[in-house]
Amino acid sequence: MNELHENYVPTIYTVSDGTGETALSIVRAVQVQFESSEVCIERHNKIRSRELLEKILTSAQNKKATVVATVVDPDLRVFLISRSMQLGIKIVDILFPLLETLSEQLGYRPSAVPGLLRQLDESYFKRINAIEYTVRHDDGIISYDLNDADIILVGVSRTSKTPLSMYLGHKGYKVANIPLIPATELPQELLKVDQNKIIALIIDPTRLAEIRSARVESLGTSHCGDYTNLSKIFEELEWSREIFKKNKLWPVLDVTGKALEENAVEIEKIILNRFPQIFCDN
Repeated sequence: MNELHENYVPTIYTVSDGTGETALSIVRAVQVQFESSEVCIERHNKIRSRELLEKILTSAQNKKATVVATVVDPDLRVFLISRSMQLGIKIVDILFPLLETLSEQLGYRPSAVPGLLRQLDESYFKRINAIEYTVRHDDGIISYDLNDADIILVGVSRTSKTPLSMYLGHKGYKVANIPLIPATELPQELLKVDQNKIIALIIDPTRLAEIRSARVESLGTSHCGDYTNLSKIFEELEWSREIFKKNKLWPVLDVTGKALEENAVEIEKIILNRFPQIFCDN
């Protein structure tokens, strides 16, 4: 339980003198490791002056926020770190350790030009498009352009569809996820797309009951009906298995007790095996 109170939502400030995409991507990748947890992310990019940094740090101090920084300007970075220490702000400097290590290995100092990496990295734009697509297609929000998806995940509620989608999205895959809801027909669009893109997710019923109960508790909800009822969950999962049996091209991945990265690797292997040419650059 959080040291403050039950409903405490931690705040993370991403601070950068460039676009801030690196810090934001890393924070989101880490966030999905904590199921059922809410985090407030405030983004501050293109910060080029001490005055603006001071305002941001004062705000972070007031909100007891953690600062995740990708600041390449040496003077600004020194000010950011020293001022954060003075104000008692927790700070994670993402770039500095790697910059220092590479500087020692290469024998010269980095250019310290904010945003230079993004200008040179063409795959960045592909990843951004993939992330945008994945966010738009979370939890069946949009299903009319599923043909554009690289990967489609299906499963009942709380089978890690969203965390896996976001993780794979940040790796450059366009991912859609479709919830399976008892007594509800599958979207026709799902049946019309290339079935080789679809991967079914399953989980141990007892573990699913625990995850759902934690989710309900985190939302402060007491009336959950069949959602957390173990016998109903057994029925729901059995129903989903019957759907999977009818759709023989859908490989079934059991996510029980495995880290997000492990499940993502298995999904990638399946997709890369089925579409080796399409994803050879991922």
